[in-house]
Amino acid sequence: MSDVPAWFDRKFEFTFPVEQYPNLCIRLRGTPARLEEIVRNLPRDVLVRKPGNKWSAQEHAGHLLDLEPLWGARVEDFLHGGDTLTAADLRNRKTHDANHNARDVNDILAEFRAARSHLLDRVGALPSEAFARTMLHPRLKQPMRLVDHLYFAAEHDDHHLAVIWEQIDMRG
Repeated sequence: MSDVPAWFDRKFEFTFPVEQYPNLCIRLRGTPARLEEIVRNLPRDVLVRKPGNKWSAQEHAGHLLDLEPLWGARVEDFLHGGDTLTAADLRNRKTHDANHNARDVNDILAEFRAARSHLLDRVGALPSEAFARTMLHPRLKQPMRLVDHLYFAAEHDDHHLAVIWEQIDMRG
């Protein structure tokens, strides 16, 4: 049984000051390094093992890559206005169809690092007032500032890193 709470059961309160955005950007920038550290030198059979027929550690890594276009689309949503952020595919079809276990994990890691760098370069070019803009999150049905979106993405990263860690820690 997993000790990591299910992602869709999570509730979020966005009460921290908007000035936290640099901290969140550096946290997001660190995810590729943390992911690499966790999976570095793991045997392939450990990376692709599917405990309980759920995603493998490598599929979780691939999922982080798969979500980068969504995070980027939502940043653009904040910049171009509207009422509601781009919706996620709650069935995660992209990850299920990607066959990440057939890939070299180093390719997934390199692509994730490049995609995350691209996202943060875009965010880093924004004026500080952009981080206070608010839109409705489609699944949570609550308002979210751009700074909250960054927090949400960082929490999503940490969720999957925790699941990967749990999977490889239980390999013994």
